[in-house]
Order: sequence, then structure tokens, then C-alpha cells
Amino acid sequence: MTKRRADGRPVTRQPNKPKKTAGQRVRGVLKALLIFGLVGLLVGVGIFFVLYQAIAIPDENDAFKAQTTFVYYSDGKDELGTFYDDQNRESIPLKEMPQSMQDAVVAAENRTFWTDQGIDPKGILRAAFSNARGNAQQGASTITQQYVKILYLSSERSYQRKAKEAIVSLKIQNQLSKTQILEGYLNTIYFGRGAYGVQAAAKAFFDKEAKDLSLRESAVLATTLNNPSRYDPADGKESRQALRERFGYVLDGMAEMGTISAEEADTAAKRLPKFPKIAAQSQYGGQRGHMLELVKDELLRLGFDDEEIDGGGLRVTTTFTPEAMAAAEQGVLEQRPEGFSDKKLHVGAATVEVGTGALRGFYGGQDYLDSQLNWASSGGQGGSTMKVAALVAAITDGFELKDTFEGNSPYVLEDDTEVENQGDTDYGSAISMITAAENSVNTAFIDMTVAMEDGPEKIIAAAGDLGIPPGKPTKKIKGIPNSSPGLEPITGVALGNATVSPINMANAYATIAGGGERSTVHVIEKVVDATGEERYTWKNDSTRTVDEDIAADVSYALQQVVQSGSGTAALDLGRPAAGKTGTATNGDGEVSSAWFAGYTPQMATAVMYVRGKGNEQLKDWLPSYFGGAYPAETWTAIMETIMEGLEVEEFPEPAYVEGDAPDEGHEAYVPPETTFTPQPQPQPTRKPTKSATIITETPSPTETPTETPTPTPTPTPVPTPVPPPPPTETVPVPEPTTPPPTETTPPPSSPAARAAHRQRALR
Repeated sequence: MTKRRADGRPVTRQPNKPKKTAGQRVRGVLKALLIFGLVGLLVGVGIFFVLYQAIAIPDENDAFKAQTTFVYYSDGKDELGTFYDDQNRESIPLKEMPQSMQDAVVAAENRTFWTDQGIDPKGILRAAFSNARGNAQQGASTITQQYVKILYLSSERSYQRKAKEAIVSLKIQNQLSKTQILEGYLNTIYFGRGAYGVQAAAKAFFDKEAKDLSLRESAVLATTLNNPSRYDPADGKESRQALRERFGYVLDGMAEMGTISAEEADTAAKRLPKFPKIAAQSQYGGQRGHMLELVKDELLRLGFDDEEIDGGGLRVTTTFTPEAMAAAEQGVLEQRPEGFSDKKLHVGAATVEVGTGALRGFYGGQDYLDSQLNWASSGGQGGSTMKVAALVAAITDGFELKDTFEGNSPYVLEDDTEVENQGDTDYGSAISMITAAENSVNTAFIDMTVAMEDGPEKIIAAAGDLGIPPGKPTKKIKGIPNSSPGLEPITGVALGNATVSPINMANAYATIAGGGERSTVHVIEKVVDATGEERYTWKNDSTRTVDEDIAADVSYALQQVVQSGSGTAALDLGRPAAGKTGTATNGDGEVSSAWFAGYTPQMATAVMYVRGKGNEQLKDWLPSYFGGAYPAETWTAIMETIMEGLEVEEFPEPAYVEGDAPDEGHEAYVPPETTFTPQPQPQPTRKPTKSATIITETPSPTETPTETPTPTPTPTPVPTPVPPPPPTETVPVPEPTTPPPTETTPPPSSPAARAAHRQRALR
């Protein structure tokens, strides 16, 4: 209908369209989605059809025939060892694999194996969504896909490889029966310990044929497939606990699938099977096993996986030199007391190159085939070798070498705890920092600690600057420790209750030798893969963490320890040397370790003596338990060989850094002029060099620790004895009861002076 306005042209109106209801709008959206979905499905089917036709089943991987990984000394030419000359594999038919083994693997890896089509669509979608959200790439592999990946493809993490894996898996599914796929899988998959296939794994873990595996043993092997490094019970308590947890998961899965009863699962889950001691490959004999273990641990930390390490054809150049390794072993065997079995008396030693952090040599203890515990990395309580951190902290805080501290004994803390010097010896109420270091005076270092505001925290920070890791690990790793259990801010922290590895201790002293520049201690220089591609190269990360002048002053104090203090045994080196003795006590008050850590301008070495599990009584057991005796003599023997042929270098002169420390109780002391003379000063008669032959003790049973010792720290400051002259006896009886030699000490102070000291300490 047309209307005419009063003026103007007529306007035609269109009838109003009815509005869509909410239901109509929803149906429209669904219709659109359905259309898009159908189109997407058709496109996907088309792409899949094209790929299915285009992708053929490839030939079996030549690379799957594992290539040996070679490990070399630092020159990159002399072979140190290998990680398996070839893949440790022995293929057997499925009928020789126990049913429990077949069922356990299916329960652990792919519970829909017998019914799926070779791929897991739900798992693929789940992994795709996770990866799309930026998470670490996830796999979604069935047993068939895993078999295809290792036999035909590669471990490359890409969507293209996963798509190809899915297509080939479907084709394999159509060509092979499920039993054929399972047989091939169980003969090729990696179980750990260098074992590929169930037959090799049965021998590597249980020293038996696969056909003889029990239910528990089958479940253990099925468990290791998920992560061979994490679930190997030989790797310690944490790995064993992780194994136990997943072991229960596998057994529960078998019960859910009906391959065993719930009662059988519950019974089997109560305990792990026994793991027999299996002889390692001969190439692991002596110290080589400890060396290869450190190398493998570092490779894992660098991101290489077990399969690539054990059969990826890598070429690994390490930091080790044959000369330094031989020097460490020879020095230990020559100087350790005769008549003490290496199953009871443990010596750990390590040499780190100054300026690079390269671990050139070490001695880990027993033959690797007898014990896999490496004392050079596991360590023990550091004792007074930790006083180096107090020296750094004090000078950084404003104290000077010439400042004085309380040297009389005992030192009474505010809570009435008394800290004594060895033998309760008095050195005077005002001794310099140099004298305190020279004679390892406990009371002076306690006085030094409490004189600093937040002294314990500052000492721990200084220890970190030197290269001694914190008390708790930043992450759990194997190999060179990244923590020092017990390193806590207590008053006696400088007296060394914390557990430190000789490797880390040597690196800390190398920082002082390097003028305050710290490098990360490491064992791998370069890794090249089978194609010749350089996969990793160490880049020197030297960083100044201690002021150069402070390092020079600390070094000067440590030189006096060797010149005329508790470490005079090191004078036999015949060239400038510095170091610190150490003796620690455990929570039961027993002497738990004896140390000497020292250096020249080129090399730093730490030597540690411990007993039994790492924290047992040395006093009245060894002829001398002081760091200035066997440890210092061992250090000298090692360094004599290592330094042979190297230029004699001098240390820098002390800087006598000036600071602004509290005046009260710390009177200035002007040290005399001191110059180094390469000729040894008069010193006590040392015991003659002993034969390397070790006489086994007879009264005590064999004792072989299986785990890294972690002595319980005590908040009470631990007194550190002043080393006496080494004993003169050459061969101790099998359970020696000889008391420690008597020390020469200054005359005791008067009662009035002692009372005045106590009052001062309480202030």
C-alpha cells in the first residue's frame, strides 16, 4: 500500500521480516559447524588417503644396528672406554618369552594393544592439544608405533615424523599379526644397562634367560621401558623407590586386564625381586668404571638420552688425562697406611685445572667392579678445609690479614656452648688471621664468624662463590654433586660439618689459585655424533666471584699453612704450594674425615680419608687421623707426578687489603716480611713411602657401602684438631689402637687470662 506525504514523492514500505528465535540461531550455527565438519572430514580423509598411498613401509633402519659410542681422554685420540661395542641384543621367538613378560609389557605400555588398530587416536589428540598449548612435546605411541619408530624411523620430535609413524603403523598392522608385532617389539626395545630386547635385559638385570623370568622380574623389566635411567635400582635409593611405585602400577594393570588375579598382583607388589650382583664389562674395571659413570651422567645432564649414549655412535672427548688419573691412583696406593682394606678405609681424591674447571684426574676408591660408589664425588664432612670460605668472607666483610682474633681455648658462645682447639691448646688472646689459618685455630674462626654480622650466611655465600654447592640441590642429578648436605648457617659452619665432594672442594681451591675466578667443574669437552656433527663443545665460563686482591691475601694465608703450619708435608713438592688441612667430627663426636686441599698456580687437588660408610670413627683406628698426615702426604705424592714437567710458577704477593672491621678485640698485627724458599723447611720426620700392596684386615667383616653417605649435620660447632707430626710407625696392626701423637703446644695461659677470655667471648 502506498501513501503520499503532504509534500514530496510517495514512499513504498517493505513489510517487516519476522525475527529469528534463539532456537533458530542455534540450529543455524550447528548446521554451519556440521557443514564445516563434513568438509574438514572429507579433506582429512582425502589427505590421509593420499598419504597412505604415498608413504611406503621403509627399509629397516641401518642406524638401528647400534653404533659404539667412544670415549676419549682430553687429547681426543687415546681411547678411555666405550659404551657397548654393539647393541647387546639376542633375538628369541615369542614362545620363549614367558606369558608374564608379554602381559606385563602390554599392561605397562599399551593396554589396548590386542584390540587397537596400531594407533591411539585419543592419545594423539591429547598430545596434540598439549603441544599446541606450548607444553613439552608429548608422545602418544602404542606398542606398534614404538616398534615402527625404532625399526623404521627415528627419534626426531616433529609432527611430520609422527604422521609418518601413524601411517606406517597402520600398514604394519595390516601386514603383521599382533603376536609378530609384539615379538619384534620385545626383541628390539631398550630396557637399560645397554640391553636391547628382553633376552639381553633378563641377563643384564637378573643373570638368567628370559624364559626363566618370574612375574615380579617380568614386571620390573616392563617398568624400565618407560625410563631406563630413572627406574634402574642400581642407581640408588631414589631410583629404587621410583621403580617400586611404577612396579605396582604395572601389576595393577595386569590385574585390571585379567591376565593375573588381584591376589597375585597384591602378593607380587609387596616386594621387588632380588637383583643379583652381575659382573660388569671388563672395560669398567679399576677406575675406568667410575670415569665412564661420570661421563655418562654428564651426557644425560647435557640432554643426550640413554639410547644415544649406549649405541648412538657418539665421540666424546673428556677432560681426563692418563697422567693425572695414574697420579691419583698411584699417590693414594703409595701413601695410604698398610694393613687397611679398601673396603674399610676409603680415599677420595680429585685434581681440577686452575682457570678451566676441567677435572683432570681423580681416585674414586675401590675397583668399580667391587663397588660403584665413587668417593671423589660422594665426599664426606669437609672439616677445616671449609675455613677457606671464612677467610674470603671475613676479608670481604672488612677484616684484614693483620687483624687479630681470639686464639685461646675454649671459646664460650652466648648459649654457653664451648668450642675448643685441638688439645684445648691456647694460642693467645690476639692472633692474626694468618696465624689462625696456619695452625687451624678453631676459636679464632669462631670469633671471626661471630664478629661478622650474619657471619654464617656470609661464609656460606663465600663458599658458593668459590664453587662449593649449597646445602640443598637445585635439582636432582647424578655425577658431580650440586649440593653440600649440612651446609647450614650455624656458628660452626667454618669448622666443616657439611658434606662436600673432593671434586667440588678441589674446584673451590682452584678458584683461589685462579685469582678469584671460578669455573664450573666438568668432565666433557666435546661431543660429536656419528655423522660428524659437533653436538656439544665446552665453553669456558670463568667468572670473577672473589676480588683478586682478596684471593691473593687468602692465598698468602694458605701458603703459611704449608710453610710452617699444619700442612708442612706439602713442602716436599719443592715448589710454591698453598693449602689447608681438615679434620671433622660427626654428630656422635667421632672423627669422621681427614682432608688436605691445596694447589699450585696451575692445579688444585683435594684428598679425603673416611672410614666405612663415610662417617665412622678414625681416631684410635688410623695411626694418625689428622689432615696434615696421610691426606697431606697423599696430596704431595699426587701433585709431584701431576706437576712434573710443568713450569714452576710463583703466587702473587699478598695485597694486604684494607678494610673497616670492628676495632674492639681485633687489634692490628703487622706480619713479618715473608718470602718463599723452594727448599723445604725443617719438619718432623715423615714415615717412609709405603708399598702399594694392600694387606686386607682380618678382624672386621667386609663392608661395602651401597649408597652415597650423607652424615647428619649437627648445629654444635665441631672442633678441628691441629695436625701433629706424622707417626713414625710403618705398618699398623689390623685394628690399631695407637693413640694420636702428642702435639707440641704453647704454654697455657694463666687462669686470670682464661677468665678474661670467657668474659670477652660472652660479650
